[in-house]
Order: sequence, then structure tokens, then C-alpha cells
Amino acid sequence: MKSFDAIKKDFPLFKRKIDGKRIVYLDSSATSLKPQSVIDAVNSFYTMYTANVFRGIYKISEEATAAYEKGRELTANFIHASSPRDVVLTRNTSESLNLIAYSWFDREMVKGDEVVTTIMEHHSNFVPWQQKAAEKCARFKIWYCNQAGILDLNDLEKLITKKTKLLTVTAVSNVLGTINPISKIVKEVKRINPKCLVVVDAAQAVPHMPVDVEAWGADVVAFSGHKMLGPSGIGGLWAKKEILEDMKPFLYGGDMIREVHEKNTLFNDVPHKFEAGTPYIEGSIGLGAAVQYLSKLGMKNVRTHEKELTSYAFSEMKKLKGLTIYGPPDPEIHAGVVAFRIDGIHPHDVAQLLDRDNICIRVGYHCAMPLHEYMKVNATCRASFYVYTDKRDVDALVVGLEKVIKMFK
Repeated sequence: MKSFDAIKKDFPLFKRKIDGKRIVYLDSSATSLKPQSVIDAVNSFYTMYTANVFRGIYKISEEATAAYEKGRELTANFIHASSPRDVVLTRNTSESLNLIAYSWFDREMVKGDEVVTTIMEHHSNFVPWQQKAAEKCARFKIWYCNQAGILDLNDLEKLITKKTKLLTVTAVSNVLGTINPISKIVKEVKRINPKCLVVVDAAQAVPHMPVDVEAWGADVVAFSGHKMLGPSGIGGLWAKKEILEDMKPFLYGGDMIREVHEKNTLFNDVPHKFEAGTPYIEGSIGLGAAVQYLSKLGMKNVRTHEKELTSYAFSEMKKLKGLTIYGPPDPEIHAGVVAFRIDGIHPHDVAQLLDRDNICIRVGYHCAMPLHEYMKVNATCRASFYVYTDKRDVDALVVGLEKVIKMFK
């Protein structure tokens, strides 16, 4: 893996200074920064071969089509999908999950069925199922974690029944940092009810650790490109081939059709059946470049780096008076995200004061309001790490928090 300094130099944003101070970016769970190679790949499309894909019988259109599909292929290989055709390119994780909610859930779920999710889910993996369950008069059940932010697999014996049509779970909590044992969860669910569809929100997993969707055994996996060094507005949905082929299209329009006649329409093959209209061509190209960058680093190295940073952050932040960290205390099952509160200081005040030193953290509910209600806190601060984060950034955060605490004494 490159040295920290070498990696930081790949990201143009770090060249910027505000009021003479460097930027300490600790909000990668919200969105990641972009390396120059990704920016160059997108710019190359705009400057060298801008054209629509698939239908143009001319050179630059063929180049654009090849680059667009290459992005899909690189992404499929990155998550160890058996075929690029099993990866639908969407706008983000939210759209991927909604695609399943509208194209699979609407048809498969009936009154009296059950859907199970966890209390630690992002709203994108909570609200669609909550709302669809209400529409279908299905039972909406929640799997609760313990105070350390860990799910007990023994709870599945009661949660999963023969009526359970779907279980959806995050691979990594964007608040607690909990790394859930997806393979074990899938195995247990399928043991109890082999017909239960298992959906995984991997938005916080794919960018930060090795992911093998086939080895997980899940039926559907959703993720976003902007969290893994790629452009905003591109994401992915991997699903088992038979599921994609059996589902109806989510949107109708150009490219997702094979033939249209006055009385009927024949849809395109998977994955194009779910990609209506002109796609985000440069997004796929940029995502492919991001995948190449991460692959060169090695995802095992990325995970090791973040684990070391998380351990260091734990040790340093715990020295601060009145600071509480949420999530598993063991860095082995805690991703590079640290949610915390300081007694007597509102998280928004913490963030605003840190911003004076260009320290960027996230505060609020982090699109996980049910989890915060369950934890009985109205908001949290969140610092999140990535490949360009180093111990100097953690040190800057700790010094900044010390200033905040002194100011409120």
C-alpha cells in the first residue's frame, strides 16, 4: 500500500487551504473524495469521446459504449460477481433498494407476509420496506441490537418464520460502525426459511473491505459509487440472475426495450432491462477508474489501514472527559466510523467549532433516526475514515475536541 503522504497527493482537494489551514476530512461515510485518476477519466469522456452509448454506429459512440460497459465489468469483478450482467447500474444505494421494493416486493408480498429489517439501518434500507409493508398489509418486524451495537444471531429463530418473505440488513452500520457477519446471517436465515429473500445494504462495506457477493450467499446487494472514490450519481445493484430475469422493469423508456409495437413491448435483456434512458455514462467510467485505484491499493490493505486508525482513534478519544463512543468496542468488528457525543455539548456546536480548524465531521441522525431513538440520543457526532486518512487527522480531531470541551467548561 502507498504511504499516507503519497495517497493524499492523489486527491486534489488536499491541496486547498482555507484561512491558511489544511482540510481534515473526516466525513467519508457521507461521501468520499475523488482521486485525480477518477477526475481524469470523467474529463476524458467529456473532452475526447462524448457520445451516447449503444446505438451510435460511429467511432466515438463505440468508444463510449465500450468504456461504459468496462466500468460495469470492473465493478462486477471488484465485488466478485460471476457475471457483469448481474450488476445493474443505478444512481445510488437508495435507488437500488427501491428498485427491489417496487419490482420484486410489490409482486411477491401479500397480506400476512412478513419483512424483517434491523434497527441500525440507514433510512434507505428501512423506509422502503416499512412503507411497502404497510401498503401490502404485511408485518414489519425489527431486529434489535444490544447496547454495544451487535446483533444476536439467536434472535433469528423467533424473527424468521415461514411467512417471512424478506430480510434486509446492512453489512456495516453507518453510525455504529458494526460489521455484521453477513455470511452467517444468510446461512441462518436460509436454514429457517430457504425461500426468504436476503437483501444487503453494502454502501459502507464495498468501499472499505473485501466483498464477495457470491460468498455472502445473499440474493441482492446494493452499493454506491460516490462512497468508494467514484462520481456522485452512480451506484450498483447486484442480484442473482434468476431474480433479475424474473423481475419487471422499474422504469420504462429508451434502451430498456428490445421491440415496441402498438399492442405490446418486448423488454431488453438483463441488466439493460432496468436501465431506462440515457445512462450516466461518465459515472460508470469514473466508477471503473475508482475500482482500479482501490484494486491497486488492495482491499485487505484498506481494511487493515482503517482498523488501525479506528483502534488509534478509540485510544485517543477515550482520554477526553465526558466523551461517549457508540458501537462495538472491538476494532475487529468496527469499521472506520466513530459516532460519539460529549456530555453537555450539542453535536451541532461541536461540528461548528471544529469547522473553525477545517475539521469536517458529520452530525445529526445520519439517516438513521430509529437507531438514535432506540439509543435514546437526539443526535451524534460522526468521524469517518478512508484511504487518505492518517493518524495526523485523528490527532487534529482530538485537539479540536479538547478545544471544544474547554470552551464549554
